[in-house]
Amino acid sequence: MSITLTPFTKQQLLPQEEKLEIGRFKSELFIGIPKETSYQERRICLTPDAVNSLTYEGHRVMIESGAGESSSYSDKEYSDAGAEVTKDTKKVFGCPMLLKVEPPTLAEIKMINPETIIISAIQLKTKKKEYFEALAQKKITALAFEYIKDEDGSYPAVKSLSEIAGTASILIAAELMITDEFGKGLLFGNITGVPPTEVVILGAGTVGEFAAKTAIGLGANVKVFDNSITKLRRLQNNLNQRIFTSTVQQKALLKALRRCDVAIGAMRGKERCPIIVTETMVEHMKKGAVIVDVSIDTGGCFETSEVTTHEKPTFIKSNVLHYCVPNIPSRYSKTASLSISNILTPYLLQIAEDGGLESAIRCNKGLKNGIYLYHGILTNKAIGEWFDLPDNDINLLVF
Repeated sequence: MSITLTPFTKQQLLPQEEKLEIGRFKSELFIGIPKETSYQERRICLTPDAVNSLTYEGHRVMIESGAGESSSYSDKEYSDAGAEVTKDTKKVFGCPMLLKVEPPTLAEIKMINPETIIISAIQLKTKKKEYFEALAQKKITALAFEYIKDEDGSYPAVKSLSEIAGTASILIAAELMITDEFGKGLLFGNITGVPPTEVVILGAGTVGEFAAKTAIGLGANVKVFDNSITKLRRLQNNLNQRIFTSTVQQKALLKALRRCDVAIGAMRGKERCPIIVTETMVEHMKKGAVIVDVSIDTGGCFETSEVTTHEKPTFIKSNVLHYCVPNIPSRYSKTASLSISNILTPYLLQIAEDGGLESAIRCNKGLKNGIYLYHGILTNKAIGEWFDLPDNDINLLVF
């Protein structure tokens, strides 16, 4: 008679007690917000109202004196909202959770305590291998705005700042068209009896969409070029009206550029932005036409584009006025700060409600997607490949 062996003991086969998840307890956050030191960075992560929402829930917020001045928020406003304001930079960097717009520099990382949580942008194109090695050495958990996903799969921080950049690109062009030195003295819009302003937009993403909305709102005649029919179709639907759209064909694009008063560069590429408009095509544009290359953050989509600054934003090439300032949202620091703050505050409150970041990322896949370093372990495959660093799947580290 054969005996069937079972991998379970007799005790294990008996009905067992149900094991439920242990109830989560709220945790108290201690957030540090240092003053931004990066060139041209004028934004801050939390507004006084957001700080008030956090302190009301019993959390501590420490802000470096003067951190909100560039966004028109005074130390007194933060102090009244319940924040601790200090001039001691090291004290702020000593907080267990740090909020920054720009990623910390190597000098700032030295001031950060081991096992700290950092929430900031990552700006991968400007980073070096040493940055990730310095963070890993201190076993830091780092979360990037750009990688946080919403319920619908979109990236809220990227989308929000793209909306600002798209709207701003048209407003900047409107200013440049009336400049005394080189502007044509044209009013951006559609005045009775006067031909409307002609605008060409390269790219039908969020930047392109909001540039088109703003230009149409001012009465301009808009033409949008993009190689993705899906993006062009979505743009048409979101605008609720039919405008000229086309894939990027040299003949059609050159014809549009010759006639336009304003050209907006809003293309995106996986690494460097593709050059869509050659120098020869720029030479065929009207004298005094304006180019606003929003894509300059990733190299620019006009061959004639060169990086400029907020202090000296324009230059003239082939009789065309170029505006090529990276980080356009920083020009509108208060709007951008409000936008970042509105995105981050609910996440911070959720992290506290869930009992800390560890629990929060178990429940929220979008937040988990934002983490690129987990206790010093690189968890982002793209960064690992880019800098030749070993990476791990975060789902194997956090269950």
